[in-house]
Amino acid sequence: MQAVLIDDHELIRDSVGRILSEQLGFLAPLEAGDLESGLTVLSEAGEVDLIMVDLHMPGSSGPESLAALVEAFPEARIIVMSASESKEDVLGCISVGVDGYIPKSLSVAEMVAAIQQVLDGGMFVPRALTRRGIEPTARPRAKAPGLEHLTPRQTEVLDQLLLGLSSKEIARALDVAEGTVKIHLAAIYRALGVRTRAEAISRLMSPRL
Repeated sequence: MQAVLIDDHELIRDSVGRILSEQLGFLAPLEAGDLESGLTVLSEAGEVDLIMVDLHMPGSSGPESLAALVEAFPEARIIVMSASESKEDVLGCISVGVDGYIPKSLSVAEMVAAIQQVLDGGMFVPRALTRRGIEPTARPRAKAPGLEHLTPRQTEVLDQLLLGLSSKEIARALDVAEGTVKIHLAAIYRALGVRTRAEAISRLMSPRL
């Protein structure tokens, strides 16, 4: 199994990486220290079984970026790791469709059990938070994205792309974070089977499409 860890703290990446490889049977996880680098890693990784991502880090707009990540990589299980244990943060993450929310305060044994629960098809939120009224529900599993399966937001980004706008300009036009736009673009590129903006535009403008 392959995992990608996206967190701006090297110590966290190293610790969680060892948990995944030594106790859960994963290959050595791929790592990134910010959202943009994480997208590059994900686009080059091929099939990924698990994405573990920090909630607050460079390039991320919190739940908004997570929602785009869920849309872009629907076949991967996605777990948020965070130092925050606030009900608002947990609710915000679960509401956009991630599969788990793991506080960084959990013990190693608790973290192993939480990750395994998600890998088995369940959802994990801390029990104390569940008692406060959070009722987790599994997110639907879509097929691999294709042009016919683009989400409404991805379609909006695609339209702006064809107008020749940069990621920053698209973000301004759609009133979203630039990091969110880049996640949507990554999903569009994967759907088209390309790696760059130029290749995407070329393919979209081809009369054979």
